[in-house]
Amino acid sequence: MRLNLWHKSLILGVLALPPALWLSRSDVSIGGNVEYASARDATLPASFRIANDSSPDFLVEKIGSQLLKFMRKENLRGGISVAISKGGRLVFAKGFGYSDLADSVAMQPFNVLRVASVSKLVTAVAVMRLVEQGKLNLNQKVFGPTGVLNDNVYLAMKDRRMANITVRNLLDHSGGWTTRYGDPMFMPYIVAEGMGRELPVSMEDIIRFMQGKSLHYAPGAYSSYSNFGYGILGEVVAKAAGMPYESFVRSEVFAPLGIFDARVGFSHKEDRLENEVVYHELDTVHKTGDYADRRKLSTRAYGGSDIHTLGAAGGWVVSTPDLVKLLLSIDGFATVPDLLSPATIDDMTDPDSRFDPIGWRKVIGDAWFRTGTLSATSAALCRRPDGICFAAVLNSSNSLGPNLAIVLTNKMNELINTVAIWPDYDLWQDDERWQAYKAMGSETSKAKN
Repeated sequence: MRLNLWHKSLILGVLALPPALWLSRSDVSIGGNVEYASARDATLPASFRIANDSSPDFLVEKIGSQLLKFMRKENLRGGISVAISKGGRLVFAKGFGYSDLADSVAMQPFNVLRVASVSKLVTAVAVMRLVEQGKLNLNQKVFGPTGVLNDNVYLAMKDRRMANITVRNLLDHSGGWTTRYGDPMFMPYIVAEGMGRELPVSMEDIIRFMQGKSLHYAPGAYSSYSNFGYGILGEVVAKAAGMPYESFVRSEVFAPLGIFDARVGFSHKEDRLENEVVYHELDTVHKTGDYADRRKLSTRAYGGSDIHTLGAAGGWVVSTPDLVKLLLSIDGFATVPDLLSPATIDDMTDPDSRFDPIGWRKVIGDAWFRTGTLSATSAALCRRPDGICFAAVLNSSNSLGPNLAIVLTNKMNELINTVAIWPDYDLWQDDERWQAYKAMGSETSKAKN
């Protein structure tokens, strides 16, 4: 669809409005292989949804046959959703296998899936947005009277070094915690007992529980991967933004990109979001105590972990095309406008930093990787030096645990390297909001020149 000047102006005007003023679409209109559908949240429209028959047969056959073979080899049930962009264009979006194996429901690109620790990249972008808006400083203290979280409930600390933790320390995993005694984000019973609280425990409960413990090392000494640190960042975002963490991310990170279906998920199967997949665990998996009820046994995927409280560290539920949209907005390439400044993106991906990269899992030169794993889901996100970006997410897991996401990343790179010619179209060409966003980048470039 070609947009005339009036049409572009209208879309840009809508993008500039506060999210609460957007009209939701109650109708379902289908154009080609793409549909807009009604959103669950009445204040937001729905994401631009791409169906399985959008991608060309030659790529579906080339990539699909190998991915299905990969799933069989790795004993993975369910399905996989994949989205690939080249030069800022979405050139491939396809689901393989099943979003719901029991009912034989095919996986679609518009299905949303838990993306586990890919959520940390989302949170890092949110923090950096607040920094660029002047509402946060990376060197700000998090706790203590002058800290971001200076609420009375957070002022009691056993280890006074906790008052030295900065926002940057949380972003690069140098806050002072290891998992020597377990991960507090996955210890609801211990936290509840320690705090004298009923289940389920909140993020506030977890923070206060950990404030009663000693740090494992001085903040800023080195990096040790911490889900807890990113859980705290969710509270930091909320305090600095003056609104709930999820609301800020949806309005200030996702909405400008035309991403409206992404939400922080929930733990139980009956609480799945619209278009969310079913998660398939191994038959040999043992049941565990439910995060919200000691009397109930649950699987790890459905009730064993508190997905919503995990939120900023690992709770987002997103489609793969929307993940690629996010990636293109922070990739540093000139193909589409970036949501963050070049200096901020460089800071997040500094290859010479002695700490973990901000939001990303690994930065190897111009290749940036983010992976995520929970029971029955593995996610891989990659920005390649050749201008190709991809997202791949499974709704099942195997005995590899977190290593499955690494294996999946390697497999995707291997498959992409075998493709000599990519389509010259853009599967987002009918997505008026995304086209308007890209047009803003073009106009900005012209203005600078």
